[in-house]
Parts: sequence; C-alpha cells; structure tokens
Amino acid sequence: MSCSFTEEQEALVVKSWSVMKKNAADLALKFFLKIFEIAPSAQKLFPFLRDSDLPVEKNPKLKPHAMAVFLMTCESAVQLRKSGKVTVRESSLKKLGATHFKYGVVDEHFEVTKFALLETIKEAVGEMWSAEMKGAWGEAYDQLVAAIKTEMKPSSSSSSS
Repeated sequence: MSCSFTEEQEALVVKSWSVMKKNAADLALKFFLKIFEIAPSAQKLFPFLRDSDLPVEKNPKLKPHAMAVFLMTCESAVQLRKSGKVTVRESSLKKLGATHFKYGVVDEHFEVTKFALLETIKEAVGEMWSAEMKGAWGEAYDQLVAAIKTEMKPSSSSSSS
C-alpha cells in the first residue's frame, strides 16, 4: 500500500509536534478529558476508570495512559512518510488491535478521538493552525486507525481475556 502522506503534510506535522512536545503531558490529559467530555460513555472502556470512584481527572492511571497514547499517535504521524507505513513504538499494532478489540472499541470511538485530537492540537499550536495542518493530522490519524483496525481481532496468544 502506498502511503498517501505528502512531504508538505509531513512538514506540517513535524512543525506542530515540535511546538507541542514540551507540553505533551498536559496536552495528553487535555486530549483525553476532551474525549470523555464528548463521549462520557467512553470511560467505560478503561478498566482503570471503570473500577474507580475518583473523578476522571484525578485518576492516577489516566495521565500515563493518556501520555502513552498521545505520544504514540504523534510520533506515528511524524515518521509516517519516512517509513512509508504506520509504525508504533513500544507496542505492536497486533497488540494494540487485540486490546481495542477486547475492550469493545468501535468506529464512533475512533471518530470522537480524532475530533478531540484535532481540537487539542488546534488549541496547542494557536496561529500555526490551518486547514492544511488539520488535513495532515487527520490523514495521519486515519492511517494509524486503519492499521489498528486491521489487527482488531481476538488475540491468538490468550484465549481467556
């Protein structure tokens, strides 16, 4: 599959990521809180939120999880063109696919996440934001999701969840 991610899109993603990188932890949390604001039911997908009485933003497990997802998403976008395919650090697409499958993630969740991601980036980069930048991040995100969805099936290694 050829990667339809242009040099211009790559430049926009790289430029905006270099601005966001230093605030990644705060942005990651904002990103997840936005997801839950739009789709409160999404909280049920996370065992560590489901089994907790704490308010979401106070949950100690949310920050590291949000950070991992945000970093993975942004870094995957940054190197999309260079590697010509979606690659993820510290995890395999197979593992990600199996996890998303196991917790019952559906298309709407990916859509909400995309919206929340674009809003988070838009707020983070301010004046730098443009229709082209939105398109670049949207394309990168869509390719990441497509790669995860390809692997969304029960994991073969573990029969019991």
